[in-house]
Amino acid sequence: MTTQQRLAQVFVELADTLVDDFDVVDLLQTLTDRTVELLNADASGLMLADQRGDLKLMASTLERARLVEMFELQVAEGPCRDCFTTGLPITNVDLADAMERWPRFTPVAVEAGFRATHALPMRLRGQIIGVLNIFTADAAPLSDDDIAVGQAMADVATIGLLNERTHNEQVRLSEQLQTALQSRILIEQAKGVLSARADIGVDEAFNRMRHHARSTGVTLSVVARSVIDQTLDLRAVGSA
Repeated sequence: MTTQQRLAQVFVELADTLVDDFDVVDLLQTLTDRTVELLNADASGLMLADQRGDLKLMASTLERARLVEMFELQVAEGPCRDCFTTGLPITNVDLADAMERWPRFTPVAVEAGFRATHALPMRLRGQIIGVLNIFTADAAPLSDDDIAVGQAMADVATIGLLNERTHNEQVRLSEQLQTALQSRILIEQAKGVLSARADIGVDEAFNRMRHHARSTGVTLSVVARSVIDQTLDLRAVGSA
């Protein structure tokens, strides 16, 4: 499969969310996964604003990236914060030169093994609902084409979330996003439980839960609840 064919396939995958009752958490995880794949990045994460306008971490491809982004939220400093505030993309930031810009965030990101970072706004017609963050282990810059692809994917996912809704539907969307935030907390708890029970890493635990959810046609939150309640046989999530 050529790069162009794979790119087209990914955009169809993201656009497939333009239907009722799609799984928001799975959409956001798919976006971060495909960002890493298509941009040859090492990790990606995604933050969404809640009903009060506060950013919350919704998806990440690696546990160490998740911890970095959780720290970013805790100290209210870093590329996602700046991108969300300004609505402008932040690209090709070499963390070796970012100490003055983000004195608390930068050493934590470097310690986690990242050398460069990028942040792309999730926006539609001036409305910014979140940020897509990208990390690389070296300082090689993303090309203009890479950045354009990343922004386009973020835009498609944003359209999938907003989907030209009326005012009343926007209320429904806020409730949907709030439910997604609550689901993410449940999923994080389940990752830890499955990791401990199966003696595997938390990244592998998440991959197994997601694979089981997709293969059985249920949502990630349902699988997570079953893991926490210990009503799910570990053999059912034996491998991703």
